[in-house]
Amino acid sequence: QVQLAESGGGLVQAGGSLRLSCAASGRTFSTMGWFRQAPGKEREFVGASRWSGGNTYYADFVKGRFTISRDNAKNTVYLQMNSLKPEDTAVYYCAAGYTAGNTYNPGVYDYWGQGTQVTVSS
Repeated sequence: QVQLAESGGGLVQAGGSLRLSCAASGRTFSTMGWFRQAPGKEREFVGASRWSGGNTYYADFVKGRFTISRDNAKNTVYLQMNSLKPEDTAVYYCAAGYTAGNTYNPGVYDYWGQGTQVTVSS
């Protein structure tokens, strides 16, 4: 059974940092990504990492602030978030997909984590 276990969310002041983790059990995936959803808004792409080749992709609004990395031995992907802003407040979801499709498209992903709350105070 595939499970994505997220951790690392919390409350932080603007300008602070958090690191989210997503451990995948059961399978190795071609693509692992992060999405977020703020109250009243649609889920949006944050970033993704290809397991093969290690390429990473980011939404424009996080470039230079967020970094995705992975630990292959632990089948875990991380989202390091620096210089956080109040508008980064959202529930962050980890997602995993078997295919190497468009990483920005939620439909590419086969499994989703339960979500972890990130709150950035001003």
